Amino acid sequence: MRVTPDLTVETALLEQGAHIVVGLDEVGRGAWAGPVSVGAVAIDRTSGPVPDGVADSKSLSRRARERVVPAIDAWAVGTAVGHASAHECDQLGMRAAIALAASRAIQLLDLTPDALVVDGPLDLVAVENEELEALVSGHRWRRAHAPEVVALVKADQTCGSVAAASVVAKVVRDDIMAGWDDDFPPYDFKQNAGYPSQAHQRALRGYGLTSVHRRSWRYTDSLPWHTGTGTLAAPSRR
Repeated sequence: MRVTPDLTVETALLEQGAHIVVGLDEVGRGAWAGPVSVGAVAIDRTSGPVPDGVADSKSLSRRARERVVPAIDAWAVGTAVGHASAHECDQLGMRAAIALAASRAIQLLDLTPDALVVDGPLDLVAVENEELEALVSGHRWRRAHAPEVVALVKADQTCGSVAAASVVAKVVRDDIMAGWDDDFPPYDFKQNAGYPSQAHQRALRGYGLTSVHRRSWRYTDSLPWHTGTGTLAAPSRR
């Protein structure tokens, strides 16, 4: 049974004094190709109820996601999607790459959030140690100066701004992957968005890696050869 997200958490933050609350959610963490992307949806006291049809993007069909995006854009104070490329995912590791994508999404909003609501047990924007901060500092990373970050497991199912962020991020990222379908037709990116479908796995065995694949992921261990940069994949993360 699908849970209908509402604004209980966001309204509490607004009543406590926040002027702008931003919901964040990531997509593409488990993909083998393409960026990891973070959606950001901002609301304030003038925002009405969550638009009909908004839900966790994983529970919606592609057509349903695309249909609800205009309603999200009209409802929210602002929406944006930030990305960290496949190369940045390899270079930084997924944790820091998500922080980088989240920071870019917030910067694209061109708003100063008073509070963030994020999906999962971890702050999507935080970089938790000096080593990671040093890694992302050279990649236009900037910590959002929000006084409060609320991290909730399954926030994409229960919090309207986070569910909306998941939908916006999924639609934008899927469009990016579909745009690469003509460049890399055997991989079927238009259908699988870089995730390991059967067609994608067959193409990898036959043609190897493209320039948009993540080369440090474990799946590369079994590939007989690699294309794209002409070099073998980097050591895999376990």
